[in-house]
Amino acid sequence: MWPVQLPVVDRRFLIGIAIVLGMLHISSEARAQSPELSMREFASGQIKKGVRSIGFGGDGATWGNYGLVYRDADSALVDVGVTDYTNGNLFTFIAVGATTPPIWHGLAIYLIALSQHAEDVHLSLSSPGLGPGPRAVIGSGADQAVFSKIAAPLGHGFSAGLLLSYELSQFDAATPIGDPAPGAVHYATQWRPSGGFGLAWQPGPRILVGTRVILNHDEEVRTDAQGVTEGLAKGYEFRLGASAMPWPGGIVDLGATELYRRNGLTGTATTALHPNVGIEQTIPGNMVVVRAGIDETSYGGGITLRRRPLQLDIAYVYDLGRARVGSLFGTTSNSVLATLTFDMSWRPTAVVAPPQAQTKARPN
Repeated sequence: MWPVQLPVVDRRFLIGIAIVLGMLHISSEARAQSPELSMREFASGQIKKGVRSIGFGGDGATWGNYGLVYRDADSALVDVGVTDYTNGNLFTFIAVGATTPPIWHGLAIYLIALSQHAEDVHLSLSSPGLGPGPRAVIGSGADQAVFSKIAAPLGHGFSAGLLLSYELSQFDAATPIGDPAPGAVHYATQWRPSGGFGLAWQPGPRILVGTRVILNHDEEVRTDAQGVTEGLAKGYEFRLGASAMPWPGGIVDLGATELYRRNGLTGTATTALHPNVGIEQTIPGNMVVVRAGIDETSYGGGITLRRRPLQLDIAYVYDLGRARVGSLFGTTSNSVLATLTFDMSWRPTAVVAPPQAQTKARPN
């Protein structure tokens, strides 16, 4: 049983906020536009939040906060994901990572490497070398990244974490064979200092408040029939969230995300503000957890299955990253993401046979 029960009025207040935020969808979108940058929203953008956070509202400011990475000390994981658009466009990724044992005063370091691919992607792009207006093209792309998160408890319920990012993306597109005005364009990024940080505060076992910031920079290079064009691409993300546990095994998670995107190639800048709302419930026995929520403009749900030393997190998301990518790759998509975690601190318990079952050694 929980040591303290929240008043009924507080429960109603939390539910009321959840309903209001669930209805709040500011229509503006923050788009990277360039296809190689947009691809990241299906992989690295999710890796940073974690599959559990994605499944119940995507609020990386709370349970996916960088400042809580130390709680996963001495563990290893494999991430896989797929985003399938109804028009046939398919994006897949895989990532592997590990977290060190506690190093100093609880500090732990998390390192993960990611690879994403997409082939035969049908979309429309605007590029000077393709001619006036958007042109129908077919392309393929890839994204490779290495992320490191460093986190430690600070005392009095506070913890902080730092993200360091190294990521490169590419995308090649060309008009279909037989097009009367053929054209091709190549997009690529060059790394610029990028990263983020997170701060979490848990004053008690039933409340968690946090904030998370991501500051991504890329020098984007576009090559087409008109030559080579470069520009600085900026992608900033600001998250604020809070979680409450109003009943045994239950979590209500609320937050908001502000997105800022600036494309140096086109000279455009966009901003957007969207809610994050989620609910999670642990089933008695502590081996199964179910969750559902709204992540910006995407709806999803998830489940956790755990039995030491393994834990499997699975999430389904309808229109993953729609607030960031828009309809660049298609109008509707379905995504499945999964994380398998291994607890490296686990040791099997030795089974000792009872005395009556032991066989005495016979004398020679």
